[in-house]
Amino acid sequence: MEVICLEDEAFYALIDRVVSRIKEKEGIKEDRWISTEEAMTKLRIKSKTTLQKLRDEGKIRFSQPQKKIILYDNDSLLEYLEKHVKPSL
Repeated sequence: MEVICLEDEAFYALIDRVVSRIKEKEGIKEDRWISTEEAMTKLRIKSKTTLQKLRDEGKIRFSQPQKKIILYDNDSLLEYLEKHVKPSL
């Protein structure tokens, strides 16, 4: 038996790629509106304050169907990340 060791970041990157591949193969699309926790995970941030700042500055789209429910536009989060891509040298 062979044992393969991966660092946390490499392991989670691999899991993300596997999940994406399965979704692509099965034709599964992500929900357009996602929760606060999902948005924070996608943006790799740990602070709700940072997420609120992005909302307040109009950098990401959101919907607030009820007072305590805030949903984030998944496409808007991806666009935000793409805008901040640094070109490789």
